Amino acid sequence: MTKALVDQGFKKKVVDHGRNHGIDVEIVERNPDDKGFVPQAKRWIVEQTNGILMFYRRLVRDYEHRPASSRSRVLWAMTSVMSRRLTGATLASWRTA
Repeated sequence: MTKALVDQGFKKKVVDHGRNHGIDVEIVERNPDDKGFVPQAKRWIVEQTNGILMFYRRLVRDYEHRPASSRSRVLWAMTSVMSRRLTGATLASWRTA
């Protein structure tokens, strides 16, 4: 990891900690004129991806004991998401209204 985007709630301490580990920490600040929920451009991609992964049962909780097992579950889930998007298939029937 070379760069991390963090919420403006993080202070200088996080930036210093990242610098000690060779990570460029960028604080994404919100526009003070915005009211209500406004997605932050790059951070929203990460939050959206985490939300998509929560559709997969084994990724909702930390069931796996080894990082390699968790990694493989994420790869399987993202393969499923990508193939569904490429083929234009719809969600499973139990997820639709």
